[in-house]
Amino acid sequence: MRVIVMGCGRVGSAVAGRVAASGHDVTVLDTDPYSFRRLPPGFDGQSLVGDGTRRRSLEDAGIRGAEAFLALTQGDNRNILASQIAKHIYRTPTVVTRVYDPYRAEIFGRLGLVTFSPTNVGADMACAALFGSGDAGDGRAAEG
Repeated sequence: MRVIVMGCGRVGSAVAGRVAASGHDVTVLDTDPYSFRRLPPGFDGQSLVGDGTRRRSLEDAGIRGAEAFLALTQGDNRNILASQIAKHIYRTPTVVTRVYDPYRAEIFGRLGLVTFSPTNVGADMACAALFGSGDAGDGRAAEG
């Protein structure tokens, strides 16, 4: 599978490394070339300096033949914009978008983007740790 990962921070570099290690063709796109230092040793994908909100950068990264695009930068607006471009202009089949704001993640999820909110994920993990095993994401203690 041909995958483009926008953002080479902690999450983007880890995802890119795991996807590449699974045998997929991965291109990592980031505006800061220094960020590529986070890629795991032996990463055999491509690293490209560019802005995923710009069509030229996306095309240089191979968006026309990509089967998946993941927007994993620190900025919700950049992630949402780049994901909309990948999904609606380039018709990328799978688009995954990190959105910190849970409300916005829900809205854009209803508009067809696959979103996840690290805020919700972190809150769910904290509640599960606090209340023990089981689903405590709703704020209630798990029944035992």
